[in-house]
Amino acid sequence: MKLAAVGDNCMDVYENIGKAYPGGNPVNVAVYFVRLGGESSYTGVVGTDQYGKLMKEKIAEKGVDVSHIRFMEGNTAITHVELVDGERVFGEYEEGVLADFKLTDEEIDFLCSHDMVVTGLWGNVHDDLAKIQARGVKVAFDAATRPEDPAAVTAIPSVDYLFFATDDGDTPELRETMKQIKAKVVITTLGEKGSIVYDGEKYTTFGIIPCNVVDTMGAGDSFIAGFLKGILEEKPVEECMKMGAANSSVTLEYNGAW
Repeated sequence: MKLAAVGDNCMDVYENIGKAYPGGNPVNVAVYFVRLGGESSYTGVVGTDQYGKLMKEKIAEKGVDVSHIRFMEGNTAITHVELVDGERVFGEYEEGVLADFKLTDEEIDFLCSHDMVVTGLWGNVHDDLAKIQARGVKVAFDAATRPEDPAAVTAIPSVDYLFFATDDGDTPELRETMKQIKAKVVITTLGEKGSIVYDGEKYTTFGIIPCNVVDTMGAGDSFIAGFLKGILEEKPVEECMKMGAANSSVTLEYNGAW
């Protein structure tokens, strides 16, 4: 059971405390999938700056296959973050070498050697997902809070499991939006209100696993990893939702993504 995560990575740089932490949606999902006992790889590009080497080392330390992390001349993607009274304030995002990331044929072959491929809105691989799905590999895509984004719209026809997040709760408008998205299965996370899944025929809802919330960083990516592990184990949808919620509850109880 192998999951291929591909696309963006990002260093969260806290200049006011002199620290930097690796992350990014597909990276986080790969790390959390291994935490659950699965196998995963991460495919993407990092820069030749100080952060590129650190990114690869830290992901590898978590047991993720980093054989397809490429170095490109330039800077690793970074998000500037400040801690203000204990709260994160996100500043400028610098895409760096990710702006020029394009999958090679060899990388597509590598991705297709896995059971499922997962990527997200900023991964720059939305144009290649049709090739991957055509080879019989399941595709998952995280549209963040923007399923209407052009990259998501391009990806959706080639997506088996489409994730997005909203704080609005389970409303008739949300259910209609989910119905209009033409992925095979649409999963919406609702923060502390749980999650809802539409499989083309019916809606399934699930709540949360109560925990002591310390930090919400990485909670959504943890849900995705747990849910997809359930899918690959051919569990019922509600059990997959429970696995996602349980994995999120672990992440919520410590500071940082991983």
